[in-house]
Amino acid sequence: MLRIVHKLRCGFAKMTVREAINSAMAQEIERDQNVFLIGEEVGQYQGAYKVSKGLYDRFGKSRIWDTPITEAGFTGLSVGAAMYGLKPIVEFMTFNFAMQAIDHVINSAAKLHYMSAGGLKTSIVFRGINGAAAAVAAQHSQCFAAWYSQVPGLIVLSPYDCDDARGLLKAAVRNPNPVVFLENEIMYNEAFEVPDNVMDKDYLIPIGKAKIMREGKDVTIVTFSKMVKFSMLAAAELEREGISCEVINLRTLKPLDRNTVIESIKKTHRVVTVEEGWGQCGIGAEICSIINETNAFFHLDAPVVRVTGADIPTPYAFNLEELSFPKTHNIVEAVKLVLK
Repeated sequence: MLRIVHKLRCGFAKMTVREAINSAMAQEIERDQNVFLIGEEVGQYQGAYKVSKGLYDRFGKSRIWDTPITEAGFTGLSVGAAMYGLKPIVEFMTFNFAMQAIDHVINSAAKLHYMSAGGLKTSIVFRGINGAAAAVAAQHSQCFAAWYSQVPGLIVLSPYDCDDARGLLKAAVRNPNPVVFLENEIMYNEAFEVPDNVMDKDYLIPIGKAKIMREGKDVTIVTFSKMVKFSMLAAAELEREGISCEVINLRTLKPLDRNTVIESIKKTHRVVTVEEGWGQCGIGAEICSIINETNAFFHLDAPVVRVTGADIPTPYAFNLEELSFPKTHNIVEAVKLVLK
């Protein structure tokens, strides 16, 4: 099913995010005969990023469907299958390619339950890589978190580590609603310690619940996906300077965990939001609105500072690409700014 890298003395296994996603899909396909994986190269090629490695050999072509390069075709087919009670996991090689099928996601999957007065359900997961990778240029380096999280009828999840990947993906497959599951290519090779309970076949993370990665008292950093890593590094660096940061990993982007964010603000009185996507109408902008529209506003001692990707198409040149997305030093500077 998967390769555990090694077992630590403390009883934790260490595995990569790629392996975590693979193991979650394997358990759900084995658990429920209605679950199947469909997408380009997911089967005999073992997955474009080897996330589905071994699944075709284990479950066969009736559960692991290789498709032509036709996102609109296999996505529409999958939405129809979901209407009839099956539970597709639709893999987009990248969510940039999902734009070819976005009508099926937005106008079909997200709206069918409402437009049929509850008569139709589409239990379906749309998963694949989101955001920038490395040197793949503007058309393959976009974060769609804000796009999808604006749509009523969709649940939007964005995991950071192996715990997130397993618990959220299994919860997504078992949820009766359409779920957009935004992974990150750079995170696939990141390895994390995994407690035994996370490997349980029924381990689920509640959808709509953020996770406090690190407690602090001076500043709240709200972030998700790959930016959790840079935020944690920034918090560690700032701690050496006597600044205590609380880091919140949103995990669920729709519905947002407003309460966790608000309660943290009541404690720290300062907020920095961090995301890889563009700033306008982004996740950070939504966090700002939540603060302004609730009593959290009265607990602020300084304006919210947002750290986002640059408002440009992503450059192909490596040196320019490096400057286009937040890094640890950008978050450190933002925290110091909000503390002034």
